[in-house]
Amino acid sequence: MTTARPSLDPELHELLADMPLMSQLSPEVLAQVRPFSSMPVEPLLEGRAIDRREVTVHAKDGAPIPLSVFSPAHPDRAAAAPCVYWMHGGGMVMGDRFSQLDIPLEWLDEFGAVVVSVDYRLAPESTGTTLVDDCYQGLLWVADHAAELGIDPARLVVAGASAGGGLAAGVTLLARDLGTPTIAAQVLIGPMLDHRNTSTSSRQYSDGPGVWTREMNEFGWRCVLGDLTDDEVPEYISPALADDLSGLPVTYIDTGSAEVFRDEDTAYATRIWAAGGQAELHIWAGGFHGFDALYPQARISATARRTRSDWLARLLPTNPAA
Repeated sequence: MTTARPSLDPELHELLADMPLMSQLSPEVLAQVRPFSSMPVEPLLEGRAIDRREVTVHAKDGAPIPLSVFSPAHPDRAAAAPCVYWMHGGGMVMGDRFSQLDIPLEWLDEFGAVVVSVDYRLAPESTGTTLVDDCYQGLLWVADHAAELGIDPARLVVAGASAGGGLAAGVTLLARDLGTPTIAAQVLIGPMLDHRNTSTSSRQYSDGPGVWTREMNEFGWRCVLGDLTDDEVPEYISPALADDLSGLPVTYIDTGSAEVFRDEDTAYATRIWAAGGQAELHIWAGGFHGFDALYPQARISATARRTRSDWLARLLPTNPAA
C-alpha cells in the first residue's frame, strides 16, 4: 500500500524530473559520488570583493582541521563584523567546506559577515563525536581569534545545512554545556537531527522523490555511529536525543513538507519552545530535502532563502559598505 504524502511543489517537480536520482547509498556508491559532492569554490568568489584565507587547526587527537575564512575585501574598520560559522551538508559522509557555500556567502554580501567554513572529518572513516568535535574545535579557534579576524564575538552565528545543520545543533549544545563560546544564534537548514529515523515523514519518503531518502539516511547514520548501540549514541551527534533544550540561542529552522527530516525538525523547534526558548520554524510546502540549495532559481527557493536572510537581518546590521 502506498503511503500518502505531501506532493512536491509543481516547479520543483518539473526541475527534478530532469535530474538522475538515486534512492540507495552503499560503500561502493559513496566512493563514486564523493568526488562530485562539492563544486569548486572559485566560481562562487568571482565578482565578489572577498578576501580568502586558509587556516588549519588541530583536533584533540592532532588531526588537521582545515578552515576557510572569507571576509569582505573592504570592511568597515570602525566596527567589528558578525561571523557565520558554516558546517556543510552531505549526510555526514560526503561534501567539504565549499559545499552549499553560496548560502552563507549571501550573508557576507548582505551583512558584511565574515564566513568561516569548516572541513570536518567524514564518516565512515571517522565515527561518533569526531565530526561534531572537529566543528567545535574550529569554532573555538574562531572565538579565540575574533580580534584578528575582525569579528564581534557577541555576534557569532553557527549555521549549517542537512548534516551540517545537525552538526550546528550539536555544536550549539556542546558550547552551552561547556560554557564557551557564546553563540548568538543558530541557523539550521533541513537539519539531520535524529538517528532513529522513525518519524512519519521518514517513512513517507522512503523511496523519494528528492535527493535524500529514508534508506540513504539510514546509511549515513550507520556510517557515523559505527559500533555504537542506541543507548550509547551521544546527543551531540544526534541532537534530538538531548533531554534539555533550554538555554539555547535564538534558533531558525526550516525544511520542506516533502522530505525525510520534516517531523524531526518540527519536533526540535517545538521542544525549544517548550523549554522557554525562541525558535522560528518554516515548513516550505512541497519542498524536498535541499531544494533551495539545488534549485535556488525556483520561486519557492528564492522565498525560503530571502526569508532566512530577513530573519538574520533582525539580528545583524545591514552591511555598511553595501
